[in-house]
Parts: sequence; structure tokens; C-alpha cells
Amino acid sequence: MIAQPKKKKWTNYAIWFILPAFLLYTAFVIVPTLSSVYLSFTSWDGLSSNIRYIGFENFREILSSPRVHNALKNTLIFAFSLVILENALALLLAILVDQVRWLRNFFRSIFYFPVLMSGIIMGFIWMIIMNYNFGVLNQLLDMIGLGSLKADWLGDPDFALIAIILSTVWKAAGYYMVIYLAGLQGIPQELHEAASIDGANRWQQFRSITFPLLAGAMTVCLMLSMIGSLKIFDQIAVMTDGGPGFATETLTYIIYKVGFGELRQGFGTALSMVLFLLTLVISLVQIKVLRKREVQM
Repeated sequence: MIAQPKKKKWTNYAIWFILPAFLLYTAFVIVPTLSSVYLSFTSWDGLSSNIRYIGFENFREILSSPRVHNALKNTLIFAFSLVILENALALLLAILVDQVRWLRNFFRSIFYFPVLMSGIIMGFIWMIIMNYNFGVLNQLLDMIGLGSLKADWLGDPDFALIAIILSTVWKAAGYYMVIYLAGLQGIPQELHEAASIDGANRWQQFRSITFPLLAGAMTVCLMLSMIGSLKIFDQIAVMTDGGPGFATETLTYIIYKVGFGELRQGFGTALSMVLFLLTLVISLVQIKVLRKREVQM
């Protein structure tokens, strides 16, 4: 009988602690989100007070626009390529670092260092590395006798997309490596020792022990990698500006170009709604598949 009033009193205090954060979240997230839904059905330049309701016209234009279709294709290429390459490289680095006895923290820091760099700085670095005239990559190809493979990595539509994907993998792999490394260190060593006594080689131990027990870490990494790749922006803005032509333009970048460059905030907001729904659908499907795998493991 005495504990009940104390619990009620603590609940009242908790509400006052939560209220400021809730008000800020409402003002800067919920209200803009709801207003964006309305703006996606309007024709607005983002500056004037003239907001004209046009119904589903923006969404009809999205369905019929070749530029949007190309941006969607590039977005999906980025997403699936980055998810596969980032996680494959991160898992490989985690396994290698986990096997190192000396200087483990040093190697972990080296591989993690690109994560600490902003996308803008990383873009400038790789733009210099891949420059056709004085870039390190083309000079290295000349030095090893492979000058015939030199290319305008960021100016050629056939290579620009690949160049951004590889540079992004270099930047992000260290982040997922840390998560995989934590998962590896949580696997009991006795399991590997027992498998080794039974005659299992390294590959068999990885396939039957390590990989299944990394299911939880893999779910987290795949989800974060997918969401991050769908909203990639910094690298494209610095390295190619969506070009050459529209070769590297994604949904995120076309939203920026249309909304702020062409002053079509209504159409840009409609595109952002499409990107939100795309991210939501892919994330839900991914969670369902990966959670099912965790249960099976």
C-alpha cells in the first residue's frame, strides 16, 4: 500500500524528464514529416508563400520520368553493391584482425580511421587519387606496366559509378569490421577447439561455427549498410556532382538537385516520400529474412 504512491510520484517526475525531448522531437521530426506529406501534393518553389495543391501530379511525373527511373536504378545498384562489398570486406578484416596476436589495437585503429573522416573529405581524397592526369591510381598503373588500363575514372560513365562504390567501401568497411570483431570475440573458443580435435579445418570451422554464430552481428551490419547506401550523398556531390551526365545520380541526389537547384520543392518532397517508402519496404523485408535466419541458426 505504501509503494503505490511512490511509484506514481516517480512516474510524474519521469514525464517531466521526457517532455522536453518529446517536444523537440515533435517540433523537428514529427511536424516536418507531416508537413512534407502535404507538400508532396503541391507545386511549391520553396521560397514563395504560394503553395498550390496539385494532387497526385508529382507522383505521376515520377512514374513517367526517365531521369527518376535512372536515379532509381543507380540507387539500387549502389545499395546492393555496397551491402555485399562492405560486409564481405568488413568480415574479412575482422577475421584477420582477430587472428593477430600483436598490435591488434593498432590494426583495428588503422582500418577504422576512414570511418572518422567526413564524406566530403573522403570524396576530395579519392577525386585526387582518381584524377586522369596526375592521379595516383593512373600513375601506379604506369609504374607497373599497365598503362593501357588507365581511365578517366570519374569522367567516364562506365567507371564513375564503380569508382564511387569502391571509395565508399573503403570508407565504411572499418565501421562494420568493429561490429563483426565484437561478434567474433563473443564466440566461445572451446567450440573451435572441439571442432579442431574432431578434424575440422579452418574453412569447415568458419562455415559451421563462426558464420552461424555471427547471425546477430550480420543482421545489424546488413541493415545499417543498406540504409546508409540508400541515402548516399556526400561522395556523389564531391566526386561527380551526379555526372557525367546523369550516370551517378541517385534518388537522394536528385531530391537535392530538384528541390534546391531547380526550386521544385513540391516535386522534391514527393521524391523523398518515394525514397522513404523504398527504404521502409526494403528494411522490413530484410529484417524478416535476417531474423528468420537468426532463429534457424
